[in-house]
Amino acid sequence: MTVHPIVITGEPVLHRRAAEVKDFDENLRRLVADMFETMDAAYGVGLAAPQIGVGLRIFVYGLHNDDGAPDRGVLVNPTLTTSKVPGTAPDPEEESEGCLSVPGESFPLKRADWAKISGFDAEGNPVEFEATGWFARCVQHEYDHLDGRLYVDRLNDRYARKAKRSTKDHGWGVPGLTWLPGVEPDPFGH
Repeated sequence: MTVHPIVITGEPVLHRRAAEVKDFDENLRRLVADMFETMDAAYGVGLAAPQIGVGLRIFVYGLHNDDGAPDRGVLVNPTLTTSKVPGTAPDPEEESEGCLSVPGESFPLKRADWAKISGFDAEGNPVEFEATGWFARCVQHEYDHLDGRLYVDRLNDRYARKAKRSTKDHGWGVPGLTWLPGVEPDPFGH
């Protein structure tokens, strides 16, 4: 297994829809193993293939939940259904979100409280579960990556301005920027 560099906002693969996985083979299983290794080294709770520069519809997660879903898993070619996102302003104390591709930053974001996801595991077996609370947030966040969206693309105007300023201050927003979990300092301070 290999820890891959995580690409930072501005890398084109993060901003376009990922392609469907066609072959459930050893290459896919190796990629999924590498994704788990990279997620763990980054102290993440989720990682989508585009975040390591691979434009395929795959994400892994590792988050304890009370929804009866496995605490660790992979979704290949997933589909997602959610409840309505509340129209209220996000609570900065309870609803701040971060992303390994926007390293070290976090901003408040409203998400749906419930999600249903279905897809396949690395062997091609069907997977389906419902998620609530923070687990639902994680599933929505990772699914967005597969459609070329980062959580900062969903922020309300107030926080979107702060995120754009932060991106500019860090020199992000251009291709070619990465960070390597386990080698470079943890941007979230774990």
